[in-house]
Amino acid sequence: MPELPEVELARQVLADALGREIRDVDDHDDWVCRPHAPGDLAAALTGGRLTEAHRRGKTLWCETENRDGHSGPNLGLHLGMAGQLRFAGRSGPPGPKRFRGRDEKPEWFRFGLTFADGEQLRLFDTRRLSRVRLDPDLDALGPDAGEVSRRDFRERVGRGRAPVKARLLDQSVLAGIGNLLADETLWQAAVSPARPVNELGDDDLANLHQALRKALRAAIRHGGVHTGEIIGHRRAGDHCPRCGAEMAHGTVGGRSTWWCAKEQA
Repeated sequence: MPELPEVELARQVLADALGREIRDVDDHDDWVCRPHAPGDLAAALTGGRLTEAHRRGKTLWCETENRDGHSGPNLGLHLGMAGQLRFAGRSGPPGPKRFRGRDEKPEWFRFGLTFADGEQLRLFDTRRLSRVRLDPDLDALGPDAGEVSRRDFRERVGRGRAPVKARLLDQSVLAGIGNLLADETLWQAAVSPARPVNELGDDDLANLHQALRKALRAAIRHGGVHTGEIIGHRRAGDHCPRCGAEMAHGTVGGRSTWWCAKEQA
């Protein structure tokens, strides 16, 4: 599924749609919009406006106001595996390569808002795994991985005996890190993904926090986690671009994992 950088790119698209009066709502897809029935989202949003675009980790939502100018429900948007927001010629995140340049089927547009000025905000999803719902629950999420302080990072990530990659992937610990971003961060910090977190010293955790911030900034700037330095080398027979050692592969925290056999041993 999209990770924090891709969701941040989608938030930037969503931010462009703020302040416009909502004239019409397309909420026909009862799977993407569950548990709301067709027409429920339209009744809650038509005549109102989107006022603030927010993101915590991989979760995206927008504050709204109703037609009377009072606070309305939060509109939650989850991109699933391949969801993409489109507005006024902008789109984010990029979406799967295999669908780029292909004729697009009308049913791939799962949800949409039409504004009084004629512009449309549309959710495009080839796989129907995205989700739109009012007032999404954020209580189970830890702090955003891009905003967590070094101190909070050390306290949250360094607690327990889990493998460090598994801890980074736990959304209740930090929100926003997925499989690719975890591999990139651990490679940047030269830390073994299987190393128990209680074996990481303060300097290790500080370096890991710095590596995470660096990886996030680069991914957002370049268009997503697939642009990371190690990502293109996560395959059999490839080599670490930093030292030339062969890349190793295994499963950590239930996820397919790649690391440098020398620097992350």
